[in-house]
Amino acid sequence: MCVTGPWGFARGLVRLYLETPSTALCAAILVFLKQEEFSFASAAAPAKPSACMQALRLWTLLATYAVAVGQNQGQKNQECPKLNAQMPEFQKKTVHIKDPGRVEEIICGLIKGGAAKLQIITDFDMTLSRFSYNGKRCPTCHNIIDNSKLITEECRKKLLQLKETYYAIEIDPALTIEEKYPYMVEWYNKSHALLIEQGLQKDKFAEIVRESDVMLKEGYENFFDKLSEHNIPVFIFSAGIGDILEEVIHQAGVYHSNVKVVSNFMDFDENGILKGFKGELIHVYNKHDGALKNTEYFKQLKDNSNIILLGDSQGDLSMADGVANVEHILKIGYLNDKVDELLEKYMDSYDIVLVKDESLEVANSILQKIL
Repeated sequence: MCVTGPWGFARGLVRLYLETPSTALCAAILVFLKQEEFSFASAAAPAKPSACMQALRLWTLLATYAVAVGQNQGQKNQECPKLNAQMPEFQKKTVHIKDPGRVEEIICGLIKGGAAKLQIITDFDMTLSRFSYNGKRCPTCHNIIDNSKLITEECRKKLLQLKETYYAIEIDPALTIEEKYPYMVEWYNKSHALLIEQGLQKDKFAEIVRESDVMLKEGYENFFDKLSEHNIPVFIFSAGIGDILEEVIHQAGVYHSNVKVVSNFMDFDENGILKGFKGELIHVYNKHDGALKNTEYFKQLKDNSNIILLGDSQGDLSMADGVANVEHILKIGYLNDKVDELLEKYMDSYDIVLVKDESLEVANSILQKIL
């Protein structure tokens, strides 16, 4: 009887349930097991459980597990959201999506994968930090130093002239990334050379960050804390200055152990005076190369095949190029400047485009569904 008859029927029910979970099959399995348990218990009362009773208990455990898996999978299927109906954050005027159906499919895949498969890859300046506040531009990591008392007025004027020249090139919609690339190298190298001439002191950085107007986007605490709570890897890939970036998130109380920063880090002498920069230059349009150099980091996360990528430029789209086994990737782009000229290009590249949006509401709403 344990090999054929009712037990063959039980095995068939469980197998069918695992393939196509349903409420009716769940009820059938549990009713069957209850009846069989009563039948065995009434027919025999040995001191030692029979082989059939042991088999019954084993199948009860298996069936219970099958039901739990099926119910959990059914719940996740029900959670796959319709953007407008179930996620009000997507109804904001700042949100632009070219293909809502595709975005729903990606989010559904992220939800099914859960915390175990997720990782975050994000830019910093103007992505996690604000572009503006009350109509006034907020500083980037470079700008925090440019605007500080650590540099002379003459140096500040030269840095501003460089910004006025090269920022226009960076965001020029008529130029390709390949055309912009050499100008970005020029800009960063000239700016860094000026900073080295100033002999910046490392122990002053905490003070100039506190005195600056830098601000993280609204909802940043929820964003970082939730990811830390679930131990989701966060890879911050920035063309800014890493020493300043780390100080910003440290002072904000969100530099958690799950966060890794890759950026342009300064090199100091034994007295803490800036003498150069470590490693190869990272600028806004060579993040593909930097991503490939960080493949060891991504190899450690081989099971984290679902990605939420956040950026604010076309160059940020390549930040996940070092990930070999991408299953689902959702690309969220912040468009902060030259909206009319760049919106179409951003919508062709990013799954979700957030226009002049100074919050992390959309990202947080997605994380709420996944975690």
